Amino acid sequence: MNRVILIKYGELTTKKGNRKIFINTLYSNILKKLKGLNVNIFKDMSRMYIEYEDKDQDIIIKNIGEIFGIHAYSIAYKSESNIDSIKKTISMVLKENLDEHDYTFKVETKRSDKRFEPNSVECNHLFGGYILKSFKNLKVNVHEYDVLVHIEIRNDYSYVYLNEYKGLGGYPVGTLGNCLAMLSGGIDSPVASYLALKRGIKLDLVYFEAIPHTSLEAREKVINLARKLYPYSGDIKLIIVPFTKLQEAIYKNCLENYSITIMRRMMYRIMEKLTIKYKALGIVNGESIGQVASQTLTSMKVINSVTNLPVIRPVACFDKLEIIKIAKKIDTYDISILPYEDCCTIFVPKHPIINPRIDTCLEMEKKFDYEDMIAEILNNLLIINIDNNTNNEYKDIL
Repeated sequence: MNRVILIKYGELTTKKGNRKIFINTLYSNILKKLKGLNVNIFKDMSRMYIEYEDKDQDIIIKNIGEIFGIHAYSIAYKSESNIDSIKKTISMVLKENLDEHDYTFKVETKRSDKRFEPNSVECNHLFGGYILKSFKNLKVNVHEYDVLVHIEIRNDYSYVYLNEYKGLGGYPVGTLGNCLAMLSGGIDSPVASYLALKRGIKLDLVYFEAIPHTSLEAREKVINLARKLYPYSGDIKLIIVPFTKLQEAIYKNCLENYSITIMRRMMYRIMEKLTIKYKALGIVNGESIGQVASQTLTSMKVINSVTNLPVIRPVACFDKLEIIKIAKKIDTYDISILPYEDCCTIFVPKHPIINPRIDTCLEMEKKFDYEDMIAEILNNLLIINIDNNTNNEYKDIL
């Protein structure tokens, strides 16, 4: 009896004419994720099936749980599409998955092959009667049941399964284009990156550092955050931006209460140039409305004015507890709270302005040649490729 992992698409089914692109991307992402394992993957417009060796089941399920675009998945038993074969498969499933205790059950049949007779309701009665006759410890209860027996009758084969496991949902990574995500060492930006990946955006990551004001430990912290995102994204670049000279110029030439606003404007200017260099379509960051002075709506408007790119803020309307909950789920929280400051926190003024003016920013920015500094920065980027090499601790750059 062949077992397969049956994958349901969920939200992808709403894509109509573009559905094939989403399914093909999901197929490609699953192939990459399961590279090195002996699997065969088959797909149609409503389901995907993974044939596998029993010894690999646990690792496949773990990997499936890290792939966006999967609504749900089940371990299903494959059968010929005739009544006798389906009955035998039902018996196999129940014997392998249930003990001899008393259970209530319900049968739910779906026929994508409408040529199959009897119809779905009649199949429920037929196979339910077979279960009652064959398993004395099982009783029918269609309202409050312990076991739901799923039967899917499709064109080539039929599938029987009990448990359905929730996937990550969202869209397959890569279906909605590329963006650059601003990754700091804090709690919010890794969560924002994760949520952007969930919407199908392929990401590379950008970290602004100001050595010696920030430390190599802070850099290592961000590398480790990037590695936590790797299982959801696949191979990903971490672009480290040497921000020291420009940040020092800001604090030398600008009003202290405007320093964070000017700093963020400079970061956005750099991000815009990086999107051109890396052919990205927009910027992702972890800003949450009202959380700090630079994240008031007035501040966002002033900071955003330096770029025409879309700036995506996945956690903009989340409160801190909601963000922390996701951070713990994706295992970034404990890294984010390590006490190594990034350049966004190390020079925070005592009283940062919450309603900055664009004209005031422009006057202060005339006091230093930031364009030459940005050009120098772009010539001195450090690029780290985050991949599946778990033995590589990047000691050569720390």
